[in-house]
Amino acid sequence: MQVNIKVLIAIVSVLMTLVGYFYYFRDIFAGKTKPHAFSWLVWASLTAIAFAGQISDNAGPGAWVTGVTAFISFVIFSLAISKGEKDITKTDKFSLLGAAAALGLWFVTSDPLLAIILITGVDFLGFLPTIRKSYTKPHEETLVSYMLAGLKFLLAIFALDNYTLVTWLYPASLVVANLFFVFMLMFRRKKLEPLVPF
Repeated sequence: MQVNIKVLIAIVSVLMTLVGYFYYFRDIFAGKTKPHAFSWLVWASLTAIAFAGQISDNAGPGAWVTGVTAFISFVIFSLAISKGEKDITKTDKFSLLGAAAALGLWFVTSDPLLAIILITGVDFLGFLPTIRKSYTKPHEETLVSYMLAGLKFLLAIFALDNYTLVTWLYPASLVVANLFFVFMLMFRRKKLEPLVPF
């Protein structure tokens, strides 16, 4: 029996998703991680749209991780309402409104490529509330979850059956965004550590 390497890569990617979110849920319930509801609402919606776009363009096993991520993101959004960040700023509201406007544009277009380009841009707006919060509170996010998120989407790209901008642009943007966020968290945590005398 011949093993499909793309299916194996997709399975590993989904397993990385589950491991990453295990740590994230653990930290939410321990009160260490405080997800920003606005970011998770935007991410859940966008990831669901990207999943639909990938399926429509025959992405194959490479789309599996996007579907699993969309579902879990909706669960995290529901938890963030009660257990997440409570400090909501005007910038956060602006980011959410911008994301909603771009989603509105997506609904009126029938072009999957334009939709993917729009949601890739909107994803950045969705990240802004979490970036703003984490810049001052870098310990309120689970670093390993974002690291695994970047790596899982990188693997998912290799598991795609069909390589078009519609299938790979969004996961590629998530690789960059998540790994950038990891480096920002590491930098800010180091910066905020008390100076240790020699």
